Amino acid sequence: MNATSNSSNDDMPAEIDFSGGVRGKFYQPDAMFNVPVYLDADVQAYLSVIASKKGVPLSDLTNELLKKEIAILEAMKQA
Repeated sequence: MNATSNSSNDDMPAEIDFSGGVRGKFYQPDAMFNVPVYLDADVQAYLSVIASKKGVPLSDLTNELLKKEIAILEAMKQA
């Protein structure tokens, strides 16, 4: 099958032409990628209440808790 054909299994319509495209036009080597983290509904609900009471974003509270947990785990490695 050549590059211009369009079978019924293709998701790309035949009329889309990338011949003028530039590879890497928006590439930024120093860009940071944040991996999404999905909390269980009950965990999110619990932490959301605490974050709201503290007046901080849920992500900040969650990161704070995880950093404390990491510090505890690292301290246990040293012992």
